[in-house]
Amino acid sequence: METPNLKAKGVLVHAALVALAGATVGCWGHPVERRLSGRWLGSAVENVDEASLPAAVGWVKGTSLEFSGRKVTVAVPAEEPRTGRYQVVSAVDRKIELRVKGEDGRTDQLALELESDRRARWSVGNGRYVILEREQ
Repeated sequence: METPNLKAKGVLVHAALVALAGATVGCWGHPVERRLSGRWLGSAVENVDEASLPAAVGWVKGTSLEFSGRKVTVAVPAEEPRTGRYQVVSAVDRKIELRVKGEDGRTDQLALELESDRRARWSVGNGRYVILEREQ
């Protein structure tokens, strides 16, 4: 008579372990989410004319992107940081396109190229890029 009870307990334990494994995998999220996770700090700028370079570099040095789960917080000088939920639109090789819906309901695109685990290029339009370094 003990055998059916043990078998039922075994089935329940197995079901619980499968559910736990599924929940754990779900928490890890999209591979892009894992690659972006953390705080990225502005370090340089590309394709800015010489006259604007000093001001652009100063602005970039105060800029950061922070990815946590499916949320991104964008901080730029002289503005309040903005947080929104992002969705991966495309991820081909190192190029990543995100759609970000801000808390105000506004939707923006964010284009990044991951040069390495520690360095990325953020396209800010007109052929200009902010170089980001992952905070250690």
